Amino acid sequence: MTAARFVTAALAFLLASFTAAALAQTASPTYEPSVGQEGKDVVWVPTPQIVVDKMLDMARVTAKDFVMDLGSGDGRTVITAAKRGARALGIEYNPEMVALSKRNAEAAGVTERAEFVQADLFETDLSKATVITMFLLPDINLKLRPKLLGLRPGTRIASNTFSMGDWQPDVKQAVESCDGSWCTALFWIVPARVAGQYKLPQGDLTLKQSFQILSGTLTNGERTVPIKGKVRGDDIVFTAGGKEYHGRYNGKQVELR
Repeated sequence: MTAARFVTAALAFLLASFTAAALAQTASPTYEPSVGQEGKDVVWVPTPQIVVDKMLDMARVTAKDFVMDLGSGDGRTVITAAKRGARALGIEYNPEMVALSKRNAEAAGVTERAEFVQADLFETDLSKATVITMFLLPDINLKLRPKLLGLRPGTRIASNTFSMGDWQPDVKQAVESCDGSWCTALFWIVPARVAGQYKLPQGDLTLKQSFQILSGTLTNGERTVPIKGKVRGDDIVFTAGGKEYHGRYNGKQVELR
């Protein structure tokens, strides 16, 4: 071997050894989260899989949906939604949890439909979601509530255990066969903002609104009767004078059928 070839081989060996040593120093073991570990806004406690399934069942998630999970943790809700054919995005502040979620999605074979980003959920645009899922604390839910109520009417929201103050859920259900403390699924549909006065063939309708609950009056001629009803997305139903009315809100006007 010539001196030049010897020097080249020696340099190549040293470079390979240095690279291997550097990689060994920077490599870290596979991250495994621990229940109760601190996060930005909440500690991490995983939602039991049976509750994940119930939340997605309540929201009637299909392949047509875009699900956003707020505080996505190890990615199980996003991955479950993706297995149902939906596109799903997890919002998680802890970058190690994001990396773990991506590995879990790859192992589940759903990387084409399941994505995860490291982001602050309060600063994230939620407007493209058809379904929002979350397992956050009550004060965080209340802080998020104005943003959620501002979403497109009909957007579906499912929460594990914790409510949103006086915005009562449309459905609340204890999950059978669930072990532990976090075994209640809550579900809301974002209501259209329908409060106002409307002139209709059926009479003059005055609607007052507290979240999805409706009150007010219906006046036809000299007769005024109180109403009681609900709004689910754009759909309206109320009773007045012993009769049930169904209709929808088109963004400007109530249309009764």
